[in-house]
Amino acid sequence: MRTLYLDCGMGAAGDMLMAALLEICPSRREFLEEINSAGLPGVRVSAYKAEKCGITGTGIKVLIDGAEEEPEVHAGHSHGHHGHIHGHIRSGRKLSDIRGIISNAALPEKVRGDALNVYSLIAAAESKVHGVPVEKVHFHEVGAMDAAADICGVCLLLFRTAPEKILASPVHVGSGRVRCAHGILPVPAPAAAELLKGIPIYGGAVRGELCTPTGAALLRYFADGFAPMPVMRVEKIGCGMGKKDFPQANCLRAMLGESDTFA
Repeated sequence: MRTLYLDCGMGAAGDMLMAALLEICPSRREFLEEINSAGLPGVRVSAYKAEKCGITGTGIKVLIDGAEEEPEVHAGHSHGHHGHIHGHIRSGRKLSDIRGIISNAALPEKVRGDALNVYSLIAAAESKVHGVPVEKVHFHEVGAMDAAADICGVCLLLFRTAPEKILASPVHVGSGRVRCAHGILPVPAPAAAELLKGIPIYGGAVRGELCTPTGAALLRYFADGFAPMPVMRVEKIGCGMGKKDFPQANCLRAMLGESDTFA
């Protein structure tokens, strides 16, 4: 059975997942052309060569109207990830706005459907932790489209790669505290913690947020199970790099191959 295994030993975020999957997809150029012509407002996705602890891989940059998401505005950039959409109730895009954008994107129907479902998971988590109805949760303009780009990108890459089974390791969430517009919060951030309910997670010596809400939502939606790597014949390996440097290689690995049995 065609199996994708995601090694989340340094957490998970939308940009790292997209970068890892980009390394194993059939055509990097075609993917970048497709995601950049999908009609996501102001979005420009690019890939670059990155190195962590002597290991080379791919990093992803998402620009929204020429700007990257600002770390000081959004929750939890201690790990240098994309994907912090930070729900609040004052300004920005509503979930209905995001749904309209994704629904009208020039992407395959299944990709649009998957992306809508993933974003809905995030909105539900933000609604619960902030104690407001889903329709009253607003997402910061840049962060909302940054997350939409990551989500649509991952959904498109999985559609093109077409694994029959997706498994992931237990998720390293990091430790310490994270600063957001509301103040200082524990790691994992509340929305990520909500999305990770029922999923095996663990902390550790790494100080910082290793699993973002976007990464958590993508894993919850797509992973068929969470366990140590099964016996499999690996054919392709992709390394998606985070932005920051740690004593451990800051990357997420995607391994694609054949597996006969599952944990």
